[in-house]
Amino acid sequence: MNDPLQDPHSTHGTPRPGLFARLRSSFLTGIVVILPVALTIWLLWSLLGWVDGFVLPLVPSRFQPEQYIGINLRGVGIIFFLIFTIIIGWIAKGLIGRSLIRYGEGVVDRMPFVRSIYSGAKQIAETVFAQTERSFEEACLVQYPRKGIWAVGFVSTAARGEVADRAETGSKLLSVFVPTTPNPTSGFLLFFPEEDVVLLDMSIEDAAKLVISAGLVYPNSTDPTKLPAPKKG
Repeated sequence: MNDPLQDPHSTHGTPRPGLFARLRSSFLTGIVVILPVALTIWLLWSLLGWVDGFVLPLVPSRFQPEQYIGINLRGVGIIFFLIFTIIIGWIAKGLIGRSLIRYGEGVVDRMPFVRSIYSGAKQIAETVFAQTERSFEEACLVQYPRKGIWAVGFVSTAARGEVADRAETGSKLLSVFVPTTPNPTSGFLLFFPEEDVVLLDMSIEDAAKLVISAGLVYPNSTDPTKLPAPKKG
Protein backbone atom coordinates (compact mmCIF):
# COMPACT_ATOMS: atom_id res chain seq x y z
CA MET A 1 0.00 0.00 0.00
CA ASN A 2 1.42 3.36 -1.07
CA ASP A 3 2.13 6.02 1.49
CA PRO A 4 0.13 9.22 0.66
CA LEU A 5 2.98 11.31 2.01
CA GLN A 6 5.32 9.82 -0.57
CA ASP A 7 2.87 9.99 -3.50
CA PRO A 8 3.58 13.15 -5.57
CA HIS A 9 0.09 13.00 -7.04
CA SER A 10 -1.68 12.94 -3.68
CA THR A 11 -2.42 15.59 -1.05
CA HIS A 12 -3.47 14.29 2.36
CA GLY A 13 -4.65 11.10 0.71
CA THR A 14 -6.83 12.83 -1.89
CA PRO A 15 -5.63 12.66 -5.50
CA ARG A 16 -5.12 16.03 -7.17
CA PRO A 17 -7.43 16.71 -10.14
CA GLY A 18 -5.86 15.96 -13.49
CA LEU A 19 -5.06 18.44 -16.20
CA PHE A 20 -8.31 17.78 -18.05
CA ALA A 21 -10.38 18.33 -14.90
CA ARG A 22 -8.63 21.64 -14.19
CA LEU A 23 -9.11 22.81 -17.78
CA ARG A 24 -12.77 21.81 -17.64
CA SER A 25 -13.27 23.73 -14.38
CA SER A 26 -11.58 26.84 -15.83
CA PHE A 27 -13.68 26.56 -18.98
CA LEU A 28 -16.95 26.39 -17.02
CA THR A 29 -15.88 29.35 -14.88
CA GLY A 30 -15.12 31.32 -18.02
CA ILE A 31 -18.55 30.47 -19.44
CA VAL A 32 -20.23 31.73 -16.26
CA VAL A 33 -18.33 35.03 -16.60
CA ILE A 34 -18.66 35.48 -20.37
CA LEU A 35 -22.22 34.29 -20.99
CA PRO A 36 -24.11 37.08 -19.11
CA VAL A 37 -21.91 39.76 -20.71
CA ALA A 38 -22.21 38.29 -24.20
CA LEU A 39 -25.97 37.80 -23.87
CA THR A 40 -26.45 41.39 -22.67
CA ILE A 41 -24.37 42.80 -25.53
CA TRP A 42 -26.21 40.63 -28.07
CA LEU A 43 -29.64 41.67 -26.80
CA LEU A 44 -28.70 45.38 -26.84
CA TRP A 45 -27.16 45.07 -30.31
CA SER A 46 -30.25 43.25 -31.62
CA LEU A 47 -32.56 45.82 -30.03
CA LEU A 48 -30.67 48.70 -31.63
CA GLY A 49 -30.85 46.98 -35.01
CA TRP A 50 -34.57 46.32 -34.66
CA VAL A 51 -35.30 49.95 -33.75
CA ASP A 52 -33.12 51.20 -36.61
CA GLY A 53 -34.92 48.93 -39.08
CA PHE A 54 -38.28 50.27 -37.93
CA VAL A 55 -37.48 53.97 -37.48
CA LEU A 56 -34.91 54.86 -40.14
CA PRO A 57 -37.15 54.05 -43.16
CA LEU A 58 -39.56 56.69 -41.82
CA VAL A 59 -36.84 59.38 -41.57
CA PRO A 60 -36.14 61.47 -44.71
CA SER A 61 -32.79 60.59 -46.22
CA ARG A 62 -31.43 64.12 -45.87
CA PHE A 63 -31.65 63.80 -42.06
CA GLN A 64 -29.84 60.45 -41.85
CA PRO A 65 -26.13 60.66 -40.94
CA GLU A 66 -25.28 57.84 -43.35
CA GLN A 67 -25.69 60.29 -46.23
CA TYR A 68 -22.87 62.43 -44.82
CA ILE A 69 -20.42 60.02 -43.18
CA GLY A 70 -20.88 57.06 -45.52
CA ILE A 71 -21.44 54.40 -42.84
CA ASN A 72 -24.49 53.07 -41.08
CA LEU A 73 -24.29 53.89 -37.37
CA ARG A 74 -26.32 51.40 -35.37
CA GLY A 75 -28.38 53.13 -32.70
CA VAL A 76 -29.23 56.28 -34.67
CA GLY A 77 -32.83 55.10 -34.81
CA ILE A 78 -32.98 55.25 -31.00
CA ILE A 79 -31.93 58.91 -31.08
CA PHE A 80 -34.56 59.80 -33.69
CA PHE A 81 -37.20 57.86 -31.72
CA LEU A 82 -36.36 59.65 -28.47
CA ILE A 83 -36.44 63.08 -30.11
CA PHE A 84 -39.74 62.32 -31.87
CA THR A 85 -41.32 60.95 -28.67
CA ILE A 86 -40.26 63.97 -26.62
CA ILE A 87 -41.70 66.35 -29.23
CA ILE A 88 -45.00 64.43 -29.35
CA GLY A 89 -45.21 64.39 -25.54
CA TRP A 90 -44.53 68.13 -25.37
CA ILE A 91 -47.27 68.82 -27.93
CA ALA A 92 -49.71 66.45 -26.19
CA LYS A 93 -49.39 68.42 -22.94
CA GLY A 94 -50.54 71.61 -24.60
CA LEU A 95 -54.09 72.73 -25.26
CA ILE A 96 -53.90 72.08 -29.00
CA GLY A 97 -52.39 68.65 -28.45
CA ARG A 98 -55.07 67.61 -25.97
CA SER A 99 -57.77 68.81 -28.36
CA LEU A 100 -56.25 66.80 -31.22
CA ILE A 101 -56.03 63.70 -29.04
CA ARG A 102 -59.66 64.01 -27.97
CA TYR A 103 -60.72 64.48 -31.59
CA GLY A 104 -58.66 61.49 -32.73
CA GLU A 105 -60.03 59.25 -29.95
CA GLY A 106 -63.55 60.33 -30.90
CA VAL A 107 -62.91 59.18 -34.46
CA VAL A 108 -61.44 55.89 -33.26
CA ASP A 109 -64.46 55.27 -31.00
CA ARG A 110 -66.64 55.08 -34.13
CA MET A 111 -64.61 52.18 -35.51
CA PRO A 112 -65.64 48.95 -33.74
CA PHE A 113 -62.57 46.78 -34.43
CA VAL A 114 -60.01 49.58 -34.31
CA ARG A 115 -61.56 50.89 -31.09
CA SER A 116 -60.89 47.61 -29.27
CA ILE A 117 -57.26 47.49 -30.39
CA TYR A 118 -56.61 51.13 -29.49
CA SER A 119 -58.32 50.86 -26.11
CA GLY A 120 -56.31 47.78 -25.13
CA ALA A 121 -53.01 49.26 -26.32
CA LYS A 122 -53.71 52.52 -24.47
CA GLN A 123 -54.46 50.73 -21.20
CA ILE A 124 -51.25 48.69 -21.46
CA ALA A 125 -49.17 51.79 -22.22
CA GLU A 126 -50.71 53.76 -19.35
CA THR A 127 -50.15 50.86 -16.95
CA VAL A 128 -46.50 50.34 -17.93
CA PHE A 129 -45.31 53.89 -18.60
CA ALA A 130 -47.62 56.22 -16.66
CA GLN A 131 -45.74 58.35 -14.13
CA THR A 132 -47.77 57.50 -11.06
CA GLU A 133 -46.88 56.52 -7.53
CA ARG A 134 -48.85 53.28 -7.72
CA SER A 135 -46.69 50.18 -7.67
CA PHE A 136 -46.33 46.94 -5.81
CA GLU A 137 -45.87 47.61 -2.13
CA GLU A 138 -44.16 44.49 -0.74
CA ALA A 139 -43.15 40.96 -1.60
CA CYS A 140 -44.99 38.23 0.23
CA LEU A 141 -45.67 34.52 0.58
CA VAL A 142 -49.15 33.08 0.06
CA GLN A 143 -50.48 29.55 0.09
CA TYR A 144 -51.36 28.90 -3.55
CA PRO A 145 -52.76 26.88 -5.33
CA ARG A 146 -53.65 25.04 -2.12
CA LYS A 147 -52.83 24.99 1.57
CA GLY A 148 -49.29 23.83 2.23
CA ILE A 149 -47.85 25.08 -1.07
CA TRP A 150 -46.21 28.50 -0.85
CA ALA A 151 -45.83 30.96 -3.72
CA VAL A 152 -44.06 34.30 -3.98
CA GLY A 153 -46.42 37.19 -4.63
CA PHE A 154 -46.52 40.97 -4.72
CA VAL A 155 -48.94 42.98 -2.61
CA SER A 156 -50.51 45.76 -4.69
CA THR A 157 -53.33 47.36 -2.69
CA ALA A 158 -56.09 46.58 -0.25
CA ALA A 159 -59.23 45.36 -1.96
CA ARG A 160 -61.93 48.00 -2.31
CA GLY A 161 -65.39 48.48 -3.73
CA GLU A 162 -67.57 45.56 -4.71
CA VAL A 163 -64.77 43.01 -4.35
CA ALA A 164 -64.26 43.89 -0.69
CA ASP A 165 -68.00 44.18 -0.01
CA ARG A 166 -69.04 40.86 -1.53
CA ALA A 167 -66.15 38.77 -0.20
CA GLU A 168 -67.50 37.58 3.13
CA THR A 169 -64.20 37.01 4.92
CA GLY A 170 -64.73 39.16 7.98
CA SER A 171 -61.26 40.65 7.61
CA LYS A 172 -59.32 42.99 5.36
CA LEU A 173 -58.55 41.65 1.86
CA LEU A 174 -55.23 42.27 0.11
CA SER A 175 -54.76 42.24 -3.65
CA VAL A 176 -51.81 39.95 -4.40
CA PHE A 177 -50.27 39.38 -7.82
CA VAL A 178 -48.74 35.90 -8.09
CA PRO A 179 -46.33 35.87 -11.06
CA THR A 180 -45.37 32.92 -13.23
CA THR A 181 -41.85 31.64 -13.87
CA PRO A 182 -39.78 32.66 -15.80
CA ASN A 183 -42.02 35.45 -17.13
CA PRO A 184 -43.16 37.56 -14.15
CA THR A 185 -45.28 39.84 -16.35
CA SER A 186 -47.96 37.14 -16.48
CA GLY A 187 -49.65 35.64 -13.47
CA PHE A 188 -52.79 35.72 -11.35
CA LEU A 189 -54.53 38.45 -9.40
CA LEU A 190 -55.72 36.87 -6.15
CA PHE A 191 -57.38 38.28 -3.05
CA PHE A 192 -56.26 36.95 0.32
CA PRO A 193 -57.31 37.78 3.88
CA GLU A 194 -54.61 39.90 5.46
CA GLU A 195 -53.77 37.25 8.06
CA ASP A 196 -53.01 34.71 5.28
CA VAL A 197 -50.36 36.93 3.67
CA VAL A 198 -46.80 36.57 4.99
CA LEU A 199 -44.80 39.71 4.21
CA LEU A 200 -41.13 39.25 3.27
CA ASP A 201 -38.11 41.37 4.11
CA MET A 202 -36.68 41.08 0.59
CA SER A 203 -37.24 43.91 -1.88
CA ILE A 204 -39.55 43.74 -4.88
CA GLU A 205 -36.50 43.53 -7.16
CA ASP A 206 -35.01 40.60 -5.23
CA ALA A 207 -38.33 38.76 -5.24
CA ALA A 208 -38.61 39.29 -9.02
CA LYS A 209 -35.10 37.85 -9.49
CA LEU A 210 -36.13 34.84 -7.42
CA VAL A 211 -39.17 34.24 -9.64
CA ILE A 212 -37.34 34.81 -12.94
CA SER A 213 -34.50 32.45 -11.98
CA ALA A 214 -36.91 29.69 -10.91
CA GLY A 215 -35.49 29.71 -7.39
CA LEU A 216 -31.80 29.68 -8.39
CA VAL A 217 -31.02 33.27 -7.35
CA TYR A 218 -31.74 34.25 -3.76
CA PRO A 219 -31.08 37.73 -2.37
CA ASN A 220 -27.67 37.82 -0.72
CA SER A 221 -28.81 40.29 1.92
CA THR A 222 -31.51 37.99 3.29
CA ASP A 223 -30.66 35.37 5.87
CA PRO A 224 -33.15 32.48 5.42
CA THR A 225 -32.98 31.74 9.16
CA LYS A 226 -34.34 35.23 9.90
CA LEU A 227 -37.38 35.11 7.63
CA PRO A 228 -40.73 35.23 9.44
CA ALA A 229 -42.21 31.83 9.96
CA PRO A 230 -45.22 31.21 7.69
CA LYS A 231 -48.50 31.41 9.50
CA LYS A 232 -50.43 28.22 9.77
CA GLY A 233 -53.80 28.28 8.09
